[in-house]
Amino acid sequence: MSGRSADKRAGFARWLGGRDCTDCWRGARDRDTAGREEWLAAKRAEEQEAATAWAKQFDMPPLEGPEKALAWGERSRHQLVTAAHTALVAEGTWDETDWAVLEEKTRSVSRAGWWIDQRDADGADLPELLDAATDADRGTENPYR
Repeated sequence: MSGRSADKRAGFARWLGGRDCTDCWRGARDRDTAGREEWLAAKRAEEQEAATAWAKQFDMPPLEGPEKALAWGERSRHQLVTAAHTALVAEGTWDETDWAVLEEKTRSVSRAGWWIDQRDADGADLPELLDAATDADRGTENPYR
């Protein structure tokens, strides 16, 4: 408090009175962090379970890549493909025949990293993304590869 001018000490003391001490603040932060980590782990486990069940139900091939990227890639693939189905079929103009073609292209992209890279894409963009990925796999010039 001695570093503050006399006219600012009372207001600063009043502000400090409404705050936790440093040790209490750190303890509360650590508890919040632990709770958030538990919540995130439970959410990821739930998403992983849904992605695994979905992949099995729709006969999706296992992904390839580093071990630590596989689960994330599976979750990303599941989220993007289900968002695409909602956007294109459920809310859009596609029928199940159109979707079957896209679903087959989905099976052809097996690199976990590709799905992770597309995790923020809009579901309606999946046909274009898969076209670019499959063109790149065939050796067609693709400046974004």
